[in-house]
Amino acid sequence: MQLLETSDMHELTIARSLIEIIEQECLTYGQAKVIKIEFRLGKLSGIMPDSLRFAFEVMSTGGITEGASLLIEEVPLRIKCNRCRKVSTLDAPFLICPYCKETDVEMIGGRELEIRGIEIEDGNQDNQENP
Repeated sequence: MQLLETSDMHELTIARSLIEIIEQECLTYGQAKVIKIEFRLGKLSGIMPDSLRFAFEVMSTGGITEGASLLIEEVPLRIKCNRCRKVSTLDAPFLICPYCKETDVEMIGGRELEIRGIEIEDGNQDNQENP
């Protein structure tokens, strides 16, 4: 039996929390089956998208999220400079304004962990065709 690497443990915790939140939301719909989940993941969240997908697949086995698509939108690191007031998207995690080289910046994006949408198949729907 192979043990998970410690870097995957964070993703397992996030996947479990994600599934618990979705299960709570779906209680409203009775025996709902989750088809798709839209999730926003910030570049500086510390979560690896592929590891999260794998953890979600493993953790969802046997539940209402089993087989659901987990669509992850990766949100880039964005800053606003407090000196020149410009907003920038950064590739590297160095919080320096690319316009004026100031380090007095405010992070306005890149740490997101958000469920943006859940598509469900309602267990109460009829599967009959309309004449």
